[in-house]
Amino acid sequence: MFSTTKKVLVVTAAVMSMSSMVQAGVPAAYTPCSACHGATGKSAIPIYPSLAGQQAAYIVKQLKDFQSGARKDPTMSAMAGLAKGHEQEIADWLATQ
Repeated sequence: MFSTTKKVLVVTAAVMSMSSMVQAGVPAAYTPCSACHGATGKSAIPIYPSLAGQQAAYIVKQLKDFQSGARKDPTMSAMAGLAKGHEQEIADWLATQ
C-alpha cells in the first residue's frame, strides 16, 4: 500500500499538471480522476484500474452507480460526485484513449 505521503505527492503532481492536461484536450472534469487513473486513463499504479479504451456506456454506468450508492467505495463515491453532469464527456474521451 501507498503511504499517506506518497498519496499526497501523487495528488499534488496531478493538480500541478491540470492546466496542461486541459490544454492537451483532456476534459476538465477528468483532471481529479487523473491522480489515480492516469493523465490519459492509463494508470501507472497497479491498484487503480486503467480506464482508457473502456466502452463509454460502461464508464457512465459505473460513475452513476458510485454517485447513487449502488456501487460502494469511499474514495470513488466521493470522486464520482465531482464528475456529476460530466459523466458522458469523461466517458467519451476515455473511450478514445
